[in-house]
Amino acid sequence: MSIEKEIKRLKYERNAVILAHNYQRPEVQDVADFVGDSLELSIKASETDANIIVFAGVKFMAETAKILSPEKMVLLPNPRAGCPMADMVTPHDVRKLRKKYPDAAIVAYVNTTAEVKAEVDICCTSANAVKVVEKLPQKRIVFLPDKNLAYWVSTQVKNKEIIPYQGYCYVHNGFRLKDLLKAKKEHPDAEVLAHPEAPPEVVENADFVLSTSGMIRHAKKSRAKEFIIATEFGLTHRLKKENPGKEFYPMGAPRFCGNMKITTIEDIYNSLLKLQHEIILNKEIIEKARNALEKMVEVV
Repeated sequence: MSIEKEIKRLKYERNAVILAHNYQRPEVQDVADFVGDSLELSIKASETDANIIVFAGVKFMAETAKILSPEKMVLLPNPRAGCPMADMVTPHDVRKLRKKYPDAAIVAYVNTTAEVKAEVDICCTSANAVKVVEKLPQKRIVFLPDKNLAYWVSTQVKNKEIIPYQGYCYVHNGFRLKDLLKAKKEHPDAEVLAHPEAPPEVVENADFVLSTSGMIRHAKKSRAKEFIIATEFGLTHRLKKENPGKEFYPMGAPRFCGNMKITTIEDIYNSLLKLQHEIILNKEIIEKARNALEKMVEVV
C-alpha cells in the first residue's frame, strides 16, 4: 500500500484532520484535508469533529491550533519545524515594550509563540492587520514582530503612530527591488503580487500586496494570465493546481523556507502512526493567548 493510502487509512482510524500550510512540500499539501494560511487552518480544524489535528507547518501554527482547540490532540509532524521570526520576540521583550510605551496597544502578528500571544493586547494576520490597527482606540501601536508588515500597516492607516519591532522573515526580507524590475522586464504582462512581509521597496512597487490566501483568491478572479509572486515559492504549487490556465513566476530566484520544507510525507505518516510530537501548552497560556485571538475576531 502507498504511503498516501496508509496516511488516509490512519487518518480515518484516528479520526484525525491533516492541515498543510501553503508553503509546505507539494506532496504534503496533496495529502492534507485543508491547505491555507496558518490561522485559517486552525479555525477550520476547530470546526471539525476530529479528535486529532496534524499540522504540517511550523510550531507557532500548531500552537495556535491548540489554543483554538484545547480539547483536541495537536501533533506537529516534525518537531524541528520552527519559525525564526516568531523566535525573535519573547514574553520578556513584550513586557519591556509595555513599560516603555504604557499608552500603546501591543499588536502581535499571529506568527508569534503562544507565550507571546498571552502577553499582548490583540493579534492580527497579514490579511487583517490594517483593519485591526484601524479599529483600536489607541493612537500608538507597538507592532511585532515583523518590521516590514509594520511598515505596510503604517502606510495604510492614518492618524496612528506605528512603533515597529525589528523582527523579519528571512525568506520575504530577501526580496529586492532589482528582482522585481528584472522579473517585470522578463514578463511585462504579469501582475506583481507581493506579501507584506517583503521589504518596503518591493511592496511599494507591487501591483497588489496580499496574504498568501489573498494571492490565491486574486489569481482566481484576475483576468491576468501571468503573475510574478513575491512570497515563499511553495505557494506556486497551489496556485498552479487551482489555476491551470495561468502562469506564475518567482520574483528573482525561487525563495524557500527551510523550516517549512523540513516536514516530509513520512513525518505525517509517523506522526499519525505513533501519535508523536504532541503540542502541550499551559492552561493559563491557552486562555490568555485565546483572548488575544478572540479580540481580533471581534474587531474585524
